[in-house]
Amino acid sequence: MKHVFVFVILLAMIPFFAKAQNSKANRVEVITNEAKKYVDVLIDGSLFTTFRWNDGLKKPILYPINTAFDTVITRGFPIEPRAGESVDHPHQTGLWLNYGEVNGIDFWNTSIYRTPEELKHMGAIVHRRIVSTKSGIAKGELRVEADWAMPNGKAVLREETKYIFHAGVDSRMIDRITKLTALDQKVDFKDSKEGMFGLRVRRELEQPAIEPILLTDANGNLSTKKLLDNTNVSGEFRSSEGKTGDAVWGTRAKWALLAGHVGDEAITIAIFDNPANVGFPAYWMARGYGLFAINPLGQQAYENKEPLNFTLDRGRSVKFRYRVLITSKKATNADIENSYQEFIEQVK
Repeated sequence: MKHVFVFVILLAMIPFFAKAQNSKANRVEVITNEAKKYVDVLIDGSLFTTFRWNDGLKKPILYPINTAFDTVITRGFPIEPRAGESVDHPHQTGLWLNYGEVNGIDFWNTSIYRTPEELKHMGAIVHRRIVSTKSGIAKGELRVEADWAMPNGKAVLREETKYIFHAGVDSRMIDRITKLTALDQKVDFKDSKEGMFGLRVRRELEQPAIEPILLTDANGNLSTKKLLDNTNVSGEFRSSEGKTGDAVWGTRAKWALLAGHVGDEAITIAIFDNPANVGFPAYWMARGYGLFAINPLGQQAYENKEPLNFTLDRGRSVKFRYRVLITSKKATNADIENSYQEFIEQVK
């Protein structure tokens, strides 16, 4: 009888133990290291991503970015080259936000790999400060400020960005909510195909190449010979409007996804636009070589329409709201649409 009583008590305590266990799961920690110029985002002790603004960058980025099962989805080159990677466009690193023509200056193509002459026509997004961090269960936050600086160092835009990092059982999400404010002069975002919110993925998640390309060798060094090698390359773009593959590029959609696999792990990455954003639904700069970007301001560049040429008068602001969903499964369009509806309800 005594044993039965103890067994009943233990059964009654199962919900308590489950609740205690769940309270520890998906713990998101946002940890700052100002001296080394980065902020780590950990989920249950494992690295999800790192916000970094070191001197070798011309913009703050999130790099690397990992799945819920610790698989990196971002290209390592040029920060940490890995074997068999494509080496084009060294300015495409991690996850970032910038634009191709701001008051006549290029903020998109800028990197330390440009010549001094090229840099005379390129700006830089300069990290100013970490405003706040917040850790928690299933969600963490990071707020930062930056200046969009011209080649002479003069800032024309103040950037205020909030990142929200979400943790699920087999998924991760990043919300980026960025407010740009014109400082002491009018700021023109001339219609350009190069912008605005971009992610560069690892080789396995690119679409298969159709022509030989330069890849890193087994030691991560640049090869001098172009190769047509699609071993383990598995990516495919799809959009909310039914476009697939290369047909997604230059079209408008409320969301787009890139699906593939790394080893045995199926991975789907989706980027969501928001109805409150300028230019919604935006254009997709979805390139087979691994660039996954969304551009709200390239109306003429993509469709040969009247140029948008978005302008901020002195002291005026604009806000951009995006979400990146990374799930470790082969997600259907219906799965992504359901997640998209949650996004537009949560982020306004």
